[in-house]
Amino acid sequence: MNRDEIYQHQGLGGTSGIGRRCGLVLVDFVNGFVDIDRFGGPHIEAAVQATVPLLAAFRRLQLPIVHTRVVFDDDGSNYNVFTRRVKALQTLTETANGSQIVPQLTPLAGEYIVRKQTASAFFNTGLAGWLHLHGVDTAVIVGCTTSGCIRASVVDSMQHNFRTVVISDCVGDRAIEPHEANLFDIQQKYADVMSRDEFLPHLTEGEK
Repeated sequence: MNRDEIYQHQGLGGTSGIGRRCGLVLVDFVNGFVDIDRFGGPHIEAAVQATVPLLAAFRRLQLPIVHTRVVFDDDGSNYNVFTRRVKALQTLTETANGSQIVPQLTPLAGEYIVRKQTASAFFNTGLAGWLHLHGVDTAVIVGCTTSGCIRASVVDSMQHNFRTVVISDCVGDRAIEPHEANLFDIQQKYADVMSRDEFLPHLTEGEK
């Protein structure tokens, strides 16, 4: 059997669908992860641009929106194993340019900003509780990198029992191979993967 036949034979590749109320989670669209000379990749900038109209649609419908940043303390008091493996992460402090959300996606008042120190947007943060508080049953995830913080956030989103959607052209990685491989695996096991234009017709205001 080829790859697709194996996954189909084992009953993978299903769908969790889109529920009553979506929330948009923008993972680490910060200057440092867009810049290829720091943590970025050649097509992350394209993912940022593709996200601009998606963010506008969520704002127009007044749906919950979350932005995440990787932020470590200036004094190093919250350094962890992640920073031991990737020491350059230690430069992502509260005021560092690399940790600032890109201008195209600047948060507005009322949009929740999560400061995190690990790959997942959900791990040791208040994100799940905030989404539940705002009636979200479907987490729509965009950002970078696909094989790292996106994948970790998607798995945790599902484990918090959210229906989860990844917008394929609004996520990016350092190289196309891990990007494509992780999107395939995410679709098979954890979340629905859709392009922005496929997803937008399904987006409604939902219940408040």
